[in-house]
Amino acid sequence: MRKRVYLFFIFIIVLAFFAGNLSEPKYLNQGIDFINGKIGIKIPSFWNIPFRLGLDLQGGTHLVYEADLSQIEKQEYSSAMQGLRDIIERRVNLFGVTEPVVQTQETSSHYRLVVELAGIKDPAQAIQMIGQTPFLEFREQKTEEETEQILVQRKELEGKTFEEMQEIENWQIGLQDPYFNSTSLTGQYLKKAELGFNENTGSPLISLQFNDEGAKIFEDLTSKNVGKILAIYIDGVPISTPVVQEKISGGKAQITGSFTIDEAKELVRNLNAGALPVPIKLISQQSVGPILGKISLEQSLKAGILGFLAILLFMIIFYRIPGFFASLVLSIFVFIVLAIFKLIPVTLTLAGIAGFILSMGMAVDANILIFSRMREELKEGKGFLISLQEGTRRAWPSIRDGNFTTILVALILFIFGSGFIKGFSLTLIVGNLVGMFSAIFITNNFLKCLIFPKIEKIKWLL
Repeated sequence: MRKRVYLFFIFIIVLAFFAGNLSEPKYLNQGIDFINGKIGIKIPSFWNIPFRLGLDLQGGTHLVYEADLSQIEKQEYSSAMQGLRDIIERRVNLFGVTEPVVQTQETSSHYRLVVELAGIKDPAQAIQMIGQTPFLEFREQKTEEETEQILVQRKELEGKTFEEMQEIENWQIGLQDPYFNSTSLTGQYLKKAELGFNENTGSPLISLQFNDEGAKIFEDLTSKNVGKILAIYIDGVPISTPVVQEKISGGKAQITGSFTIDEAKELVRNLNAGALPVPIKLISQQSVGPILGKISLEQSLKAGILGFLAILLFMIIFYRIPGFFASLVLSIFVFIVLAIFKLIPVTLTLAGIAGFILSMGMAVDANILIFSRMREELKEGKGFLISLQEGTRRAWPSIRDGNFTTILVALILFIFGSGFIKGFSLTLIVGNLVGMFSAIFITNNFLKCLIFPKIEKIKWLL
C-alpha cells in the first residue's frame, strides 16, 4: 500500500515536470542551451508549442456576411449555407489564418456567415477572397509526359525569386497543375448533387445531375477519359478524384467509393455550394488591433495570477499544512491544464480564460470539502490517515455532483453555443476534469507521503 502511494507520488512529480515545461519551456531550454555551450554536445531542446490565441487576445478581423438565397429553393437553404461555410473555411485556411472561426447564423429570415480571422495582417485581401462565389470545375488527367515535364520544371524553379524564374526558358510551365487539365465543365452546368445509397451494399454514393448543355460536355469528357481520373475541384482545391468507368450519357452520374456517410454528405454540400450561385455581401466589419489584443491578454494574465495567489493565501491561512499541499497541487493543476490546452489545442479567448479561472475555483472547492470533512473526523479523535480517507469518502458525492452538473451545463453550451461560448465551455470542462483528478488523487497522495508522525501530533497545523 505504502509502496503504491510512493510510486504514484513519483509519477505525479514527473508529470508535473513535463506539464510545467510544456506550458513554459523557455527557462528549461535556456538551461539546455547553457549546458550545450559548456560541454560541447547537442542536448535537444524541450518541445515548444505556442498557445493559440483568439481574436480578442491577438487582434484580427470580425466579418459578417449576408447570403443571397433568392435563387435557392427553401428546402435547400440549410444545405447551401453549410456548403458555403465549408468553402469559406477552406479559403481562409489557404490564406494562412490560424484557427479561423466560420459560422452560419439565421436571424429573422436572414441567413448570415460570421467569419473571425485572428492575427490577420491583410483584412482587405481576405475580404476580397472570401466574397467570391465558390468555383466548381471538373479537370481531366494529364499524360505521364506532361506531368513529368511540369514536375521537372517545378524542381528547377525551387528556391528562386520571381526575377530569377523569368530567366528560365518556359518557366510558366512549372506553375501549372502537374496532374490535371481544366475543362469547360464547371459548376454552372451542374443542376444538383444528392446523397444516395448502393442498393446491393448499402454504402453511400453521390448522384450528379447536369443540365442539357452540361450533359453533352460530360458525355464527351467521359468518352475520352475512360479508365482515367476526372477530378473535381473547388476554388482550385481537389475535393474528389473519381475514375471514369465508362462513357456516361443523359447527364446523370454517380460517384462511388469508400465514403463514410459524413464524408459523402460533406462532398454533396461542397458540390452544391460550387454549383449554386449563392452570393454573399459584407454587412459588418470590426477590427481588433494587436495593441488592444495585447492589453486584453496582459489584463487577463494579471487577473489569473492575482486570483491564483488569492486562492493560495486563503488555503494556507485556513487549512495550514493541508492547505499548503493543496496549494502545491493547485500549481500542478495549472501546469497540467495549460499543457492540455496546448496539446488539444484550445484557442484561448477572454471567455476561455474566464472558464479556466472558474475551474480553478472548482478545484479548490473540492479540496475544501475534503479538508472540512477530514477536520470533523479529526475532532472525533481519529488518526490522520483514517480521517483523510473518511473525509475523502464523505466529500466525494458532493464533489462528484457539483463537478458533473457543471460539466453537463458546459457540454450543453459547447454543443449549442458558438464562438466565445464554446471556448468558455471547453476550458471549463477540461479544468473541472483535471480539478477532480488533482483533488481526489494528487492531494491525497501528497498528504499521505509528506505528513510525518511529528507533524500529525501538532493538531493546530491540521
